[in-house]
Amino acid sequence: MAESSGSRLELLYRISQTINSSLDLDVVMESLMDEVIHATHAERGFLMLYDDQGQLSFRTARGMNQQDIEESEFKISRGIVERAAKEATPLLTSNAQLDQRFDTRASVKLYGLRSVLCVPIIQKGETLGVIYVDNRFQNGIFLQEDLDLLTSIASSAGIAIDNARLYRIAVDKGRMERELQMAREVQVSLIPASTPVIPGWDLAACWKPAHEVSGDFYDFIPVSDGNYGIFVADVSDKGMPAALFMALSRSVIRSNAVQNARLDEEITKANHLIWRDSREGMFITLFYALLQPDCGEVTYVNAGHNPPLVLRSEKGTFDRLGRTGMAAGVEDDTPYSQAAVSLAAGDYLVMFTDGVTDAQIGSAPPFGEERFMATVRKHAGKSAREMVEAIEKDVCEFSGSGEPVDDLTLLIARKTG
Repeated sequence: MAESSGSRLELLYRISQTINSSLDLDVVMESLMDEVIHATHAERGFLMLYDDQGQLSFRTARGMNQQDIEESEFKISRGIVERAAKEATPLLTSNAQLDQRFDTRASVKLYGLRSVLCVPIIQKGETLGVIYVDNRFQNGIFLQEDLDLLTSIASSAGIAIDNARLYRIAVDKGRMERELQMAREVQVSLIPASTPVIPGWDLAACWKPAHEVSGDFYDFIPVSDGNYGIFVADVSDKGMPAALFMALSRSVIRSNAVQNARLDEEITKANHLIWRDSREGMFITLFYALLQPDCGEVTYVNAGHNPPLVLRSEKGTFDRLGRTGMAAGVEDDTPYSQAAVSLAAGDYLVMFTDGVTDAQIGSAPPFGEERFMATVRKHAGKSAREMVEAIEKDVCEFSGSGEPVDDLTLLIARKTG
């Protein structure tokens, strides 16, 4: 039964204070339902909101004693609440047992529902859920004044729920940004802080994630007899999953590189471990090369990666170091072979990921391999660092200020003597 006009205004004011006192949605909803039950003399009160699957789900269930109702007592007519929500229209019945609108609702008879009041919660034209109160023991508990009161309360509740949701989104976004920043810092720590000094070679690298974290990586691995392993790799996925898979793959490749003499054996073992831990079809392309400083010979395995370029400085021509096996993590028993190439003084080995050649603006053609090769040739004779910086500059100028399509990684080894 509705309270007096003065009491109703006092209630609305009190509810307004409750709503504005907290951005914790659960606290707001519980306080709100306690006030509604007290004002309408309802036996029970439920607040239901649409979930991510578009279904009405219980968020608050309270009784006359201002205590939560056990889930086993969530006995209401889904037909009534869904009708009120779908039609965005309040429903009031003095005796649901005799109301012809609910003749086909078995739950009304089964649960002995009598006085029922249900109003939609609408905010900015969108139905967020419903407020439902009932009394299973008495007819005629609710009047039109109660319906008007609950409609006003639902309007205020809509604002509160919307504000609380926006606040929660902001909190979650802030937490995610902090976690991504931490993940980036961890990932940066896995990327070499400097290039090694290798007699007869000049090395330089560039690593530019498209977003906070990257699926690209490169590394330098000292092995026996003064030789050095270098590699560039690219995980198939993006974002945090790719970053985690990158960390796993890097550790696997490094641990195998110091155990075996032959590169094909190293990558075969690494592939088995990566395949075993791969989930959701993730895989990794990589180019692994072993530099022998004394003779200038480079032994390599190309596991499904973009073929690196060898620029022959004397002639201005290129050799492409094609694939010698499938990407790692695709199949357990993938065979790998190794190949070799010799670099003379002044030659460059240019290793890269597809963030270089795929760079583009909108739907325009990408940077492409031909433009990439022309850029490399144009800067022949420069140091490895100057070459890396020139390529990075050309790619960035080509793609403009828009968001990068992919991570960009370059590793250049120049034979100096």
